[in-house]
Amino acid sequence: MDFGVVLQADPPSSAVVSLMRRAERNGFRYGWTFDSVVLWQEPFVLYSRILEHTDRLIVGPMVTNPSTRAPEVTASTFATLNEMYGNRTVCGIGRGDSAMRVAGRRPNTLARLGESIGIIRDLAEGREADLGGGHRVRIPWIKGGRLPVWMAAYGPKALAMAGRLADGFILQLADPFLTEWMIKAVRQAAVDAGRDPAAVTICVAAPAYVGEDLDHAREQCRWFGGMVGNHVADLVARYGEHSGMVPDELTDYIKARTGYDYAHHGRADNPDTAFVPDTIVDRFCLLGPPAAHRDKLRALQALGVDQFAVYAMHDAKEATLDAYGTDIIPAFTES
Repeated sequence: MDFGVVLQADPPSSAVVSLMRRAERNGFRYGWTFDSVVLWQEPFVLYSRILEHTDRLIVGPMVTNPSTRAPEVTASTFATLNEMYGNRTVCGIGRGDSAMRVAGRRPNTLARLGESIGIIRDLAEGREADLGGGHRVRIPWIKGGRLPVWMAAYGPKALAMAGRLADGFILQLADPFLTEWMIKAVRQAAVDAGRDPAAVTICVAAPAYVGEDLDHAREQCRWFGGMVGNHVADLVARYGEHSGMVPDELTDYIKARTGYDYAHHGRADNPDTAFVPDTIVDRFCLLGPPAAHRDKLRALQALGVDQFAVYAMHDAKEATLDAYGTDIIPAFTES
């Protein structure tokens, strides 16, 4: 199993670079950031600095979207980083939640997202792509390279699209029951599309907090249930509460949800997450001593998870990265 760390691009940028270097020293292979440029700093500028100051870390957004930057801009940016640092990027992409809504726009349609996955990958790897209306272009200076495109998804249509089109699937929660359900949906879609389901990388991303004080850890990670609930609310609006299209285990907990303020998006002090019960925090996140993390990670690994990405958005970022490097990652990398 690979490990990644997910950070917000908060200033000072030097602190983000420092945490990414610390993650690499602790055995993490991937360094992710949020991509919502009204709320945080521009991530692609940071990636250049991170790549310069690390040796092997693979970087990318969790997640970008097809509208904040046009697909050809995204492709050219990734290809530039790959030319400079040697194919050490991955494109995480989704419909765009905070990035679009904070700017006063609706998230992208799945149709636009699906088109953009192919455009970004083709252009970034040196191939011609149709930008719309039959207008085909190729970026002439790109002579090859590799850009995996991983898609974030929750709902049935998005899961099916990830299985059909994406190189990887990003699931932003770590509940084993829901993980199993969603991985099966992605893999079945890959099979139906004539693809090898094992070729779709599975990445689970969730907060991890190492320590004995569970009450404190829960309060530091409760924001995550609110963030996931924001996506779930869209699914309930689309499919209904008990449609059978989305598991009740995912939708039931948002009944007491009243709203969401993006000013606190991804923050431990988010006041809009009081509706999230302890049971959801425990199911969606990894909390407790190292042994508890190892046990849950083994369960996820058995379901087919290839990477666990730690959301380090709490008051113990350094301690968690170090604990993973000392007590958790070695259990999954040593044979």
